[in-house]
Amino acid sequence: MNFRVLLLAGAAPFAIVSSSALAEETVTASAALPETVDTTAGDPTVGQAAEPPQESSFGTGANESGTIVVTARRRAETAQDVPLAISVVGGDQIDSTGSFNVGRLQQITPTLQFYSSNPRNTAVNIRGLGVPFGLTNDGIEQGVGIYIDDVYNSRVASATFDFLDVKQIEVLRGPQGTLYGKNTTAGAINITTNQPTFDFEARAEASVGNLNYVQAKAAVSGPITDTLAARLAVSSTNRSGTIYNATSRQWIQSQDNIGLRGQLLFQPNDAFSITLAGDYSEQDAVCCGSVYVRTGTTQRALNRQFAALAAAQGYSPVSTNPFDRVTDLDAALQAGNKIGGASIKLKWDVGPGTLTSVTAWRFWDWQPQNDRDFTGLPIVTRSQNPSQQDQYTQELRYNYSGDTVDFVVGAFGFYQRIDTQGTESHGSASTKWNLAPTNALYNSNVLDGLTARNTQFLKNTSVAVYGQASWKVTPELTLQPGLRVNYDKKDGFYQRRVFNGAGTEILLDGTTSATKTAQLAIFTPQEISPEFSDWNFSYDFTASYKVAEGVLAYATYAKSFKSGGINQNGVPTDAQNNPLLGTATVKPESVNHYEVGIKTEFRDIGAIFNLSAFRTDIKDYQANVNNGQFGVLRGYLANASAVRSQGFEADFSIRPSERFNAYTNAAYTDATYRKFTDAPCPPELSGGTVATGSQVPGAAGTPGALSPANCDISGQRLPGVSKWSFSFGFEANAPVSLLAQDGQIYFGYDGSYRSDFSSNPSPSIYTNVDGYSLSNFRAGFRTDDGFDIYGWVRNAFDQNYFEQLFVGPGNTGLIAGLPGDPRTWGFTLRKAF
Repeated sequence: MNFRVLLLAGAAPFAIVSSSALAEETVTASAALPETVDTTAGDPTVGQAAEPPQESSFGTGANESGTIVVTARRRAETAQDVPLAISVVGGDQIDSTGSFNVGRLQQITPTLQFYSSNPRNTAVNIRGLGVPFGLTNDGIEQGVGIYIDDVYNSRVASATFDFLDVKQIEVLRGPQGTLYGKNTTAGAINITTNQPTFDFEARAEASVGNLNYVQAKAAVSGPITDTLAARLAVSSTNRSGTIYNATSRQWIQSQDNIGLRGQLLFQPNDAFSITLAGDYSEQDAVCCGSVYVRTGTTQRALNRQFAALAAAQGYSPVSTNPFDRVTDLDAALQAGNKIGGASIKLKWDVGPGTLTSVTAWRFWDWQPQNDRDFTGLPIVTRSQNPSQQDQYTQELRYNYSGDTVDFVVGAFGFYQRIDTQGTESHGSASTKWNLAPTNALYNSNVLDGLTARNTQFLKNTSVAVYGQASWKVTPELTLQPGLRVNYDKKDGFYQRRVFNGAGTEILLDGTTSATKTAQLAIFTPQEISPEFSDWNFSYDFTASYKVAEGVLAYATYAKSFKSGGINQNGVPTDAQNNPLLGTATVKPESVNHYEVGIKTEFRDIGAIFNLSAFRTDIKDYQANVNNGQFGVLRGYLANASAVRSQGFEADFSIRPSERFNAYTNAAYTDATYRKFTDAPCPPELSGGTVATGSQVPGAAGTPGALSPANCDISGQRLPGVSKWSFSFGFEANAPVSLLAQDGQIYFGYDGSYRSDFSSNPSPSIYTNVDGYSLSNFRAGFRTDDGFDIYGWVRNAFDQNYFEQLFVGPGNTGLIAGLPGDPRTWGFTLRKAF
C-alpha cells in the first residue's frame, strides 16, 4: 500500500530557499494520462527565463500558483492529478537536505532502497524490487529505470554520481513500461535538469565541513543569439574517508567527484526546438573497503573456520569493533569511475500534438581494485574487473491531446556493448587458508601466485513500441489503457584462463595431480557463449475518479515483465569441471501488479494526504546466487519460482502559514520469497560435506556437520527491504533584517527511520542489519534575492549503523561490513543572480 504526501509550494529555479524538508516536495502522487501536452519531458520552461523568487518556496517542483508540477507522463501536470504513486523532490530541497546523489535521496523517499559496496556493485530498488541484491551481473536488466532528461541510463553506477544542476527528481513506483522507452518493472527515477534560458541567470554554491569536506557548484545560463541559448554547470565534491586502513595508512571510503554538463538550445519559434546536451563525470576515490564485524559458526570443520585459520597464521583483525572504523586490508583499493555522453532532443508541435525525438550515446569506464578476502592477510592479493560500456538509444514519441481522448505513442531502440577484463590473484597466505592441515601440500606455496584472467563481453539489443491513452468518460471518470511490445536479444561471452605462480596455464586436459586438483578447487577454466532472445507483450489499465474537489481515487492493474538474461560471471560446473550450460540463461520475470490509492488536498489549510496500497507478484524472479568459495564463482543468476511485494505508503504534509511547514511519509513493505525451494544456503548451513541420498544435514552452525545442497527459503524476506520506513521533518522561519538585508532566519529538521533488514540473498542470523534512525538539522538566513547561508549537521546524534554486511568467502564464518557515515557538519553559502 502506498500513502504519499506533498506540500504545496512555490519556487523559482534560482530561488534558493530552505526547501522546508521533504514535505514541500516529497510528493506522492498517482498517474493516469491526462491532457497530452508534451513539455519536452519535464521542461515546461525550456527557453524561458527563470521565474522570479517567491516568498513561499518549497522547491523547483512548484509553479507560480504554488502547485507541484510533474512530468512523469511526459507532460507538465500537477502531482495531485496524476493517478500513480510518485515522490517529487525539487532541486532546492536536494541541496538543502544534502541529498546530492541517489544514496542520500533514499533518506527522504521511504520506498527507495540504495545499496553500494562500490559503484559497480550498486543496487537501486523500489518496494524491494529492481535488481538482485549482491554482486552486479551485466547480463540482466535494471528493474528501476534511471532517466536524465529523457535519456535512459542502463548502468546503475550512474546513481553513485553527484546530481548535476537538477531541477527536480520524480520517483515513480510500479511498472512504467507503457510510457517510458526502456521497460522497468519496479519503477523509474525521472531526473530533470535545469534548461538553457533566453534571460541571463546564474548561481553559485560552496560548502565546507568536517572530514575535509569541500563541495562547489555553479551554473550559468543565457542567450547567445535571439534563437540560441546555452547553459553550463559544474560540480565538485571532495571528502576524506570514514574508515582508516592501518595497512596502507590511508583513510578510505573518500569522495572525489567532479562533473560538467553543457547544453545548447536552438529555438527559432514556439513550435520547434533542438537541445544538444553533453556531460562528463569522474570519480577517483580511495575506495572501496570494509571492516571486520563478527564471525559466526558455519558447518565447516572447526579447524577450517575463521578463528582457527587466523590463529594458524598469527593473524588477528586490527579491530573487532566495527565502529572504531579501522581496517587492515592489504590489497590495493581503487574505484576509478567515469561516465558521460551526449544527446540531441528535437521537439516539434504538430497540429494538436507534439513529436519528440531523443537520440543519445553514453559511455561508462570502470577501473576498480578490491580486497576480496576482507582481511589483512595476503590471501587474495589482487581482485579487479575493469569494464567499459557504450550505449546508444533512440526514442521517438508523439503526444496528442483532445477534448475527451489523449494518447502517447512511442518507439524505442537500445544497443549496449560491455567489455570486461578481470584479474584475480592469490598470495602467500592462500595455501594454508584454503587447504586442510591434513593435505600433503599444506606447507607448500602451491596457491601462491595462482591467477585467473577473465574476459567477457555483452551485446544487448532491445526494441519496443508502446502507447498509453486516456478516455475522459465524464469530467470525473477517466479510463487509461496502455500497452507495450518488446523484443530483447543478448549475446555474451565469458572466458576464464588460469595460470600458476610460474605463469604456466592450467588446462582441463584430462591430466591430474595433487597440485592441479588444489589449484582447480580455487579457479576452474571455463568458456561459455550464452545468448537469449524473446518477445514480450505487456499492458496496464488505470481507472481514476474525482470523488470531490481535491479528492482523486484510482486503481491500477499492470501485466509486465523483465527481460530474461544471461550469466556473465560464469556458471557452476559438474564433477568433471564442465560448465552446466542449463544455468547460462535466466527466464524473464512475469509481473502482475495491483494498486489502489486516494489523493486528497485541503487547500484551505495547505495540507495534502495521499495513500495507496499495492501488491506485486513475480513469477521466475531473477535472484542472485552467491558461491561460498573464492574463485569457483563470485555469483550467478537463478530464477526463484515466486516473489511477492505488498504493502502501503502514506504521505502527509501541511503548511498552515508561510512561517511553518511539516511532513511525514511512511511505508510498510512486505517483500518475500513465496517459493524458492532450491536457494543457496546461508553461511550457518554451509561449509560442510554436502548431504546426499538419505543423509540428514546437521543443525545450523554445527562444525563438521553435513550441509544441505540447497535450502528452501520460501516465506522469508527479500534482502535489503525494511518492513517499516519513515521520513519526517519540519521547517520554521521568521522575517528579519540582517546586514541591511531583508530576509528570513530559518530552522529545519529532517529525520528518517528504517527497521531491520537482511543483507544476504538467503536470510542469515549473521547478516541481519538492525534498524536505525538518522536526524539532520539546518539553520540559516536567506533573502528574497537568492542569497542563502546556513549551517548543517547530518546524523546529528552520531548513530552507528551498517549500510551493508558481507559474507566472507570460503564459508569461514567471517562477516564484514560497511558502516554508514558518522556525524558530519558544515556550512553552505549560495547566491543566485
